[in-house]
Amino acid sequence: MTFELSQRFYFEAAHTLRRTIDAQGSLRIHGHTYHAEVTLSGEPDPATGMMMDLAYLRQEVEKVRTQLDHHFLDEVAGLGPATLENLCLFLHTHLKAALPTLVRVVVERPASGDKCCLRLDT
Repeated sequence: MTFELSQRFYFEAAHTLRRTIDAQGSLRIHGHTYHAEVTLSGEPDPATGMMMDLAYLRQEVEKVRTQLDHHFLDEVAGLGPATLENLCLFLHTHLKAALPTLVRVVVERPASGDKCCLRLDT
C-alpha cells in the first residue's frame, strides 16, 4: 500500500513581474498570500506506523517557508521571476534532500484562483 502525506502552509510576499498582458499592475511592487502544499509518497515504517514524523516534515517546511515569508521575491536568490512555476521549483529544490519521497508541490493564490502543481516522477 502506498500512502501520501501532505503539509500545507502559507507565506506572504511581494514581487514584480514582467508580463505581456496586464503588465502595468504587475510591473509595480505588489503582494500576495500564497498557499502551498508539499506531498510525500511511500509506505509507513512498520515499527512507527509513520511514513515520516509530522514534526520533522513541519520543521523542514519551516526552513524554506522563512526564506519566502514577508520577503521581496525579486531578491530571493535562486528563485528567478516570481511565477507560481518558479515557486514550485524553489520549494522542490530546497526540500528534496531532506524529503526524498517528495512527489508533489502545489503553490496557489486562493484570492485570485491561480494554482500551479509540480508533479514529480518517482
